[in-house]
Amino acid sequence: MSLLNIGMSGLNAAQGSLSVLSNNIANVNTPGYSRQQSAQSANASNQFGGVFIGSGTTLADVRRVYNQYLDTAYQNSTSLNSDAKAYLDQIGAVDKTLSDKTTGMSSVLSAFFASVQTAAANPSDVSARQVLLTSAQTLSNRFNAISSQLNQQKESINGQLSTMSDQVNQLTSSIASLNKQIAQVQGSSSNAPANLLDARTEAVRSLNELVGVTATEKNGQFSVTLGTGQALVTGATSNPISAVPSKSDSSQYTIQMDMGTLSIDLGSVISGGSIGGLLRYRSDALMPAINDLGRIAIATADTVNNQLGQGLDLNGEFGSSLFKDINSAAAIAQRSQGTAGNSTGSGNLNVSIKDSSKLSTYDYNVTFTSGNQYNVVRSDGKSMGSFDTTTSPPPVIDGFTLALDGKGPMSAGDSFKVSPTASGASNIGTELTDANKIAFAGPLAGDASKTNQGTGTFTPPTLTVPLDIHGGADTAQLRTGIEHSMPVKMVFDKPAADGTQKYTVNDAQGNPIGTGSIIPGQGNKITINVPMRDANGALVVPAKSFSFDTTVGGSPAGGDSTTFSFNASGSKDNRNAQELLNLQTKASVGLADGSGGGVSLVAANSRLVSQVGSKASQASVDNSATGALLTANKAARNSVSQVNLDEEAGDMIKFQQYYTASSQIIKAAQETFATLINSL
Repeated sequence: MSLLNIGMSGLNAAQGSLSVLSNNIANVNTPGYSRQQSAQSANASNQFGGVFIGSGTTLADVRRVYNQYLDTAYQNSTSLNSDAKAYLDQIGAVDKTLSDKTTGMSSVLSAFFASVQTAAANPSDVSARQVLLTSAQTLSNRFNAISSQLNQQKESINGQLSTMSDQVNQLTSSIASLNKQIAQVQGSSSNAPANLLDARTEAVRSLNELVGVTATEKNGQFSVTLGTGQALVTGATSNPISAVPSKSDSSQYTIQMDMGTLSIDLGSVISGGSIGGLLRYRSDALMPAINDLGRIAIATADTVNNQLGQGLDLNGEFGSSLFKDINSAAAIAQRSQGTAGNSTGSGNLNVSIKDSSKLSTYDYNVTFTSGNQYNVVRSDGKSMGSFDTTTSPPPVIDGFTLALDGKGPMSAGDSFKVSPTASGASNIGTELTDANKIAFAGPLAGDASKTNQGTGTFTPPTLTVPLDIHGGADTAQLRTGIEHSMPVKMVFDKPAADGTQKYTVNDAQGNPIGTGSIIPGQGNKITINVPMRDANGALVVPAKSFSFDTTVGGSPAGGDSTTFSFNASGSKDNRNAQELLNLQTKASVGLADGSGGGVSLVAANSRLVSQVGSKASQASVDNSATGALLTANKAARNSVSQVNLDEEAGDMIKFQQYYTASSQIIKAAQETFATLINSL
């Protein structure tokens, strides 16, 4: 009987090992499956005479071949690679849009200034002016199109965050359920079914594809946390997350965790996985690109409109704006958004652009400490200072000003997100349709008398202080004054013995309004101050004036004169057109931090393309690096846990032979027993 029992134990052990081996082969393609190994132990020995003889074997354990260190490395690299891949997938489309000749800004900016150059060469050619209007429309349309694409991507990210949040909840619920099943099956034993352990580990790996998490095991239970320790799973309990509009900006979704009645905003602490990659891309690349593109659009509209406002059109009138007003009522109201939870009736902030050359690419957080006092902190963490809404004029912060919209008083704690440039590219548009109203001529002209005897020369007059096109009534009055206070006449005396030469400036009525002296033969810059008159020719009360500059060269003779007048008939004058063309190279867009004095419109666009391209290139490098790391860690994990069919085939032959040999033991026992019976 002992021989029979030994044979049966070997047969059972071989059969069990073959079952484990067969299960490995059947699950060779099952995701997350860890191969299993059978372990045998010898049965107790029985004493026969002076010796001990074994009583067979027992299938003692079926072990899951698993290395926690290698699996943790695999999980972490999965999170990093999913993050990098999500970032690269998003930025690739933006990089292509901005850098491509057919979809980017470079070609239309160049075409716009080329049309300015053509029109400036023949300022009275209406057809060339019409081409300029068409180019301006194409330019604004391109700004709108790229802005629309970037904002659509922002909406797409919101949708992806919602979908992925649901997937995270499914996985965390699954992990919590597996924790419960493992606890129930395991009981007081130290072992648990390998298939449940594998399923839980695979769920954590899938979770890392969506968001970077850390799984820790205690008493056989997984606790899964993210960010800075927020618990997604604790034992058999999971805490759901959801994608919801941010309290500070409803157009951007954030990730919120719900823990009973408590909700926690996780947007700033999540990293890793596709969700982390999307959030990182949005804050690192997308929103700065939207702000930068908007800044270029605002600077384009502002500088072009401002320059056209300095000249005269074919009708002899001061120029009209080519693009829409950057400080329209709709635009200034769009640039700020109150935080959810602000006091009732707190209203909003009006954000006006005062100096487009000093705008930054950042957003700003404005927090009120009282009804009038507020602090401003830039999104890069820099404090811009504390201010008061009653200050007049309002302080200029990085090129913009803030004012209450008048809907209600602020309370301490009310806060607002201010985005001065985010809507710039979507709001730009052309409003000038009459080509005759493009102001190419300078507002003032200078004509030397035909009876002059000397060699004096005079540069065309230019206003000392440019017109402020946003000046409202003051600018309108100044334009009227320039038109009706001219002409003025400069008359030279004979050169004096000391080498100087005096001059007198007379107004249109012949009254002297200024005197001075020059040094003949040198370049003498002269500023002429002119008392302002209204449309009826009467002096403005209270008295106001404007001034213009001219440079006198050569040696005027005594009695020589030049007359400076309003350039109403300057249809062939292209001085202002040349200044408009100079905007192609003039530094009119500040640095990213709002320090001003940066680069031209064309260079600013090139810088934006370069910055996005650099980030796209770095994203490609990161994706390759994390992909290589993931491949290496997966291979290391698989080298331990993955099913190897060649190895399993070898083991199958071994256990088949083991099974056959054990059956032979049983056969021998039967024959021995039969012989014994027959002998009796």
